[in-house]
Amino acid sequence: MFGREKPAPTPPTQPTGSSNQYTPPMQSPGAPSGVPAPKIETVIGPNCRISGMLQSDGGIRIEGVFDGQIQTTGNLVIADTAKVIAEVQAYNVVVAGSLKGNVTANRVEITGSGKLWGDLNVNSLLLNEGAFLKGQTNMGGDIEPPLIEAPRAVAPRSVSTAELESANP
Repeated sequence: MFGREKPAPTPPTQPTGSSNQYTPPMQSPGAPSGVPAPKIETVIGPNCRISGMLQSDGGIRIEGVFDGQIQTTGNLVIADTAKVIAEVQAYNVVVAGSLKGNVTANRVEITGSGKLWGDLNVNSLLLNEGAFLKGQTNMGGDIEPPLIEAPRAVAPRSVSTAELESANP
């Protein structure tokens, strides 16, 4: 009211860089509207090769080569340029590149360019057209299989000769 008007603060601009820079989506798939997606905190770049154990409480994006073991309570994104040989434990896993190893996760998505060799222990699995999966899949949950009853045998009834004669004139 009195004094100078303060200009509205301008949001920080994103640096312009390479086209493969990751920008997290504003909303995660399947999340209620208005809920931001979990942040990617760790990025292994396309020119990076790492072997060993990777542990994190946040999201991980791999664009390079990784060999070892991955454990995260967040999401794991394996980009289309990535080659990963690892035992994986994560909340959600998206495979757009190549992954060889067993995966334990809540949800696994293999995109059209994704390839996975290994066994899955998941609650939810999404395979896009063109995806490759070789291994066994065990889905958790408390869903009981439907009971399939055998066909009921009907006892043959006896036919009298009178019925036979009336049927064949």
